[in-house]
Amino acid sequence: MPPEARQNFRRNAERWMRMSPEERDVMRQRENLRRQTIKRETDAALRQSGLSLTPQERAQFESRYIQERRKVEQTLRQQIEAERQKELPALIQQLKKEFQIDQPAKSPGGSPNSKK
Repeated sequence: MPPEARQNFRRNAERWMRMSPEERDVMRQRENLRRQTIKRETDAALRQSGLSLTPQERAQFESRYIQERRKVEQTLRQQIEAERQKELPALIQQLKKEFQIDQPAKSPGGSPNSKK
């Protein structure tokens, strides 16, 4: 296992140990739901392919589908994050302008909270 994966595993294990039993149950339920979704989508992909596979071939198909799907999802996450980073400066500037307009003029000699 690569060092980064080991470190990630360790962090997740520590976080798991700090969770309450209720939080752990929620995480288990989410994971089960995620697995069910992937299983349904894998079955659909196999049906769409029109292939008639042996159980061993089917297991290989499912494994490769999940592996390749993970790569696609990682690429999409990276693209979305890159796009978000490009858009954020303009958003911050827009909000800065909006909020500067809404702020009352501040006197140069005192803080806005000082009472006279």
